[in-house]
Amino acid sequence: MENPKNNNSSLKAIIAVLAVLLIGSLVYIFKLSSDTDVVKTELTTTMTEKQSVMKDLQELKATYDAAIAENTSMSDELIQERDKVVALMDDLNKSKGDVSKFRSQVQAMQGKMKTLVAENDELKKQNGVLTVQRDSTITVLGESKKYNEVLVGQNEELAKTVEKGAKLSILNTKTAAYKLRSSGKQIETDKASRADVLKVSFTIAENQIAKSGDKTYYVQVIDSKNNVLGEKKTESFGDNTLTYSFKTTVKYENKTVNVSEDLPGKDFVKGAYFINVYDNDELVSKTSFNLR
Repeated sequence: MENPKNNNSSLKAIIAVLAVLLIGSLVYIFKLSSDTDVVKTELTTTMTEKQSVMKDLQELKATYDAAIAENTSMSDELIQERDKVVALMDDLNKSKGDVSKFRSQVQAMQGKMKTLVAENDELKKQNGVLTVQRDSTITVLGESKKYNEVLVGQNEELAKTVEKGAKLSILNTKTAAYKLRSSGKQIETDKASRADVLKVSFTIAENQIAKSGDKTYYVQVIDSKNNVLGEKKTESFGDNTLTYSFKTTVKYENKTVNVSEDLPGKDFVKGAYFINVYDNDELVSKTSFNLR
């Protein structure tokens, strides 16, 4: 028979080995559990940090979007920085490891953002001042324009008045027929058969604001048969033409001038005669008379 003592020793040995294995297993399980907790803690920390960094980037982007929407002269520079933020957000989304490197970049971007936003705000203030000044200038210019328009209108009216006032007045236009004696003496007559010459006279009135110098007038004498007497020459004035009996040139020095010219002729017809005096193509005086 086996010795009971030896059996007990073997059993104790087996139990001891099992105990050691159990303890080892417990230690391994504890360590494995601890490592898992550490990994879970690290993952949780990483995710939290990633979310924090992403939040900061989103705020940066929102700040840039608002500044860009104001459409200042810095818009291009702001868009470039906003695009850098968007690119970093994309890199962060793809990242599965340590996000600490992103944090440093975010901090640098935040500093850049503060500088640009401050410059943009200052630019807006300056633009606001310039806008007020521009609006004020536009208002002043508008008022000046209106005032100038009034002055221009007044000057035009004044110029018209001066031009009108500067025109010479032709007064006392008269015509009579005369019989010319051999002695040279002229005897007035109202008979067509006796008339040798028609004497046309008129007065140029004094005008101190008129331009002085030589003045030429065209005289047109028309008989009762609608014939133009005298030289019957034609003068063109732009689109207008004038057939006249004679023209007379007078030296005018702003004083009253009496003008008298003779129109020789023969075989004068009976009836009404019409005399027109023209300054170029403008009719300035007219009269009529009759021969029997």
